[in-house]
Amino acid sequence: MGCRRSGDASGVHAIANAFGPAARPATIGLEEELMLLDPVTLDLTPCAADVLARLEGDPRFVPELPAAQLEIVVPPVATVGEAIAELAVARADLVRAADGLARPAGAGVHPFAAGVGAVAPGARYAALLEEYGDGVMRRQLAFGLHVHVALGGPDRVLPVYDALREELPAIAALAAASPFYEGADTGLASARPKVADLLPRQGVPPELPSWEAYADALRWPARAFADACWWWELRPHPVHGTLEVRVADTQATVADTAAVAAVVHALVATLARRHDAGELPPPAPTWRIAENRWSACRHGVRGTWTDPRTGATRPTAARLHDLLDALAPAAEGLGCAAELEAARDLVERPRADSARALGPQGLAAAAAARFLAPGSCPHTDI
Repeated sequence: MGCRRSGDASGVHAIANAFGPAARPATIGLEEELMLLDPVTLDLTPCAADVLARLEGDPRFVPELPAAQLEIVVPPVATVGEAIAELAVARADLVRAADGLARPAGAGVHPFAAGVGAVAPGARYAALLEEYGDGVMRRQLAFGLHVHVALGGPDRVLPVYDALREELPAIAALAAASPFYEGADTGLASARPKVADLLPRQGVPPELPSWEAYADALRWPARAFADACWWWELRPHPVHGTLEVRVADTQATVADTAAVAAVVHALVATLARRHDAGELPPPAPTWRIAENRWSACRHGVRGTWTDPRTGATRPTAARLHDLLDALAPAAEGLGCAAELEAARDLVERPRADSARALGPQGLAAAAAARFLAPGSCPHTDI
């Protein structure tokens, strides 16, 4: 969960310049929000502070709002393969540090924990509790995979951002793997978006036609509250100078994380190329993208994709296979062709189906057991 201070980005040129020169490499970075499970019961256990103390300030590991959550941060690297190699090492280091305290695991939400949990200490989190209330903030037991991609030059960033908005439901459907909440089957492919929706500024982000519009958007909330918390599923990140895609569930294995990350990396590169060629269409209406967001949340890859311009419909799975075909040239150039091709397994064997086959307790056990698994997940063992 990230917030921007309302005064941090008041200068239009300062924001734009944060996105670097046109020659900047198209790097990729990852942020992975993880559950900490009781070693015996597999329920959430609020011991993140104790685990972080054992990690002795290692910058790869940072606290989050829930006391049973921490985040692995993989800094910018050139390829998905490099990012995933670093993530695998970080996961292994986390398991060692948490030994005896917790079992780390990846999922969008915990499958059977109570919906209200403890909040981490600290002034920042206390301020969020004060502003949004216990009933909202203590329910933010949601765990996402955030992918940062650098574009190279501010002129590309906002047009690619506007185009990327309509592909967010495709990424969400591909990564949906959390049908259970508080021990019950929600009927959703992923319950995480509905937990997140308790907060404002969630879901499909607004169009940003200019850097002036973005600067004004960051300034505007200062009239209402102290923190401008842009929790949209996509945002330009003026500190890191990246587009941050925040729509995916945290994945159980590094292999599935690699597949999702490859889709994002290749998608941003493809849209940047189309921008350079003058081929990007005008931004799609937000509410129409939100209809596809709902289908992704409810049905995942088994849903229906609606073209946000024409209204034509088709199976989401078919749309995803076509998207992967279209991204293949960019993936080849970025060195993530194998990881992109592995994303087809997420279409053919939806992880939400795998989760349902296991049940809530089995899902928690499998997620913990496969946290360090090097390969992709069998259909019955997420």
